[in-house]
Amino acid sequence: MSNESKKKDQKLSRGLSNRHIQLIALGGAIGTGLFLGIGQAAILAGPAVILGYAIAGVIAFLILRQLGEMVVEEPVAGSFSYFANRYWGKFAGFSSGWNYWVLYILVSMAELTAIGVYVQFWWPEIPLWGSSLFFFIVINSVNLASVRVFGETEFWFSIIKVAAIVAMIIFGCYLLFSGTAGDITNLYNDNGFIPKGWLERDESGSFHGLLAALVIIMFSFGGLELVGITAAEATNPEKNIPKATNQVIYRILIFYIGSLVILFSLMPWRNITADTSPFVSVFASLEHLKFDAFGTTFYFNRIISNALNIIVLTAALSVYNSCVYSNSRMLYSLAEQGNAPKALMKLNKNQVPVLGIAVSAFFALICVVINKLIPEQALNILMSLVVSSLIINWIMISITHIYFRKNMSNRGLRSKFPTLWYPFSNYLSLAFLLLVLVMMWFTGLKISVELIPIWLLLLYVMYKVVDRRSNRKS
Repeated sequence: MSNESKKKDQKLSRGLSNRHIQLIALGGAIGTGLFLGIGQAAILAGPAVILGYAIAGVIAFLILRQLGEMVVEEPVAGSFSYFANRYWGKFAGFSSGWNYWVLYILVSMAELTAIGVYVQFWWPEIPLWGSSLFFFIVINSVNLASVRVFGETEFWFSIIKVAAIVAMIIFGCYLLFSGTAGDITNLYNDNGFIPKGWLERDESGSFHGLLAALVIIMFSFGGLELVGITAAEATNPEKNIPKATNQVIYRILIFYIGSLVILFSLMPWRNITADTSPFVSVFASLEHLKFDAFGTTFYFNRIISNALNIIVLTAALSVYNSCVYSNSRMLYSLAEQGNAPKALMKLNKNQVPVLGIAVSAFFALICVVINKLIPEQALNILMSLVVSSLIINWIMISITHIYFRKNMSNRGLRSKFPTLWYPFSNYLSLAFLLLVLVMMWFTGLKISVELIPIWLLLLYVMYKVVDRRSNRKS
């Protein structure tokens, strides 16, 4: 094999086509946060969560545009970790990359747990750890095949999610306008559209209101940055990345706002519970609807409940599939930067970072052990650790973008895909994320906020150890 061929084999393959990128971006906006997180948010804020998702969605879009500008300029593996390393500093690249990796190890564990919960909807006798282990093997095998197989799998996962949401919106509109179920007045007839105010404290001392719900709402948008991670393996990234990024805002309006308006119209918000999917609950409540076919009576609520459980299972599998992909590519990028062992750059014959997948899989497998030991508490414990890492990740993207633009300005260059309202959008995004941290402090996630400086200090210590070893080798 020639030196040129060897060099080519050590690079990631550009196997993601335009349709893959578009559906990956679309699927990233529709996860379990939309299907499950709404229940908890509705309890805190009522129908006002519709406004909350709109506000948070705009902020998420602005941050994605900031990332998109950098990615189009340099479509490389590791995305924001690479940019933080180059334009902000080596510790920024180190901490950004490893924070992201830990974030999506936690998300992987949470999604694997959720998968077990959804499977028990049909087969309660199957233990959580059993179904988690089965899908753990399946999804990791898909990612080891090739980036194109990953893209194709994610494409069809996204098709299922999108088709389901569109069908739910259309059918929900039929139920509303035909007078079969629900009423649009459910949006405001119970103490108004913002029934629990912006931020209020109840008799028990707990906070509720729209601002309190922002923490749960923001988690729903985790995963949008996956578009940036795909840049190194996307065909024609200068065209496909901007197209996928710009369409995010429309997807948020259609899929989040549209489905939420239908949801809160069909069911009084006080009937929504935190421990079940509101979408399943709404359609399951339509017990009076039935039809006869093939000599059998079919009950509408059972059909819908089963269909929606398939959809939320698909959403969880999609998120875990993306986690495996993005984590392996982040480790690859960290290794390229010298912030992780060079062995993590090893590719198999399909140009997939095999060791990156293996290392990430090892840590995600801890989920199976957790499900075996504490199945009741597993999901809540894991989910409570995710939001802090997500906030750190988005803060670092926005700050890195400021350094990136200053560097471009100093070199007299203009961006190919400039972000909106720079630098106002950066400062607006940062202010909003700080507000979310404040809300976390007051709404039962105080420990997560307190752990942020400890986590950053730990990352710094790890960085100094790695940096010292690198200097010794040099």
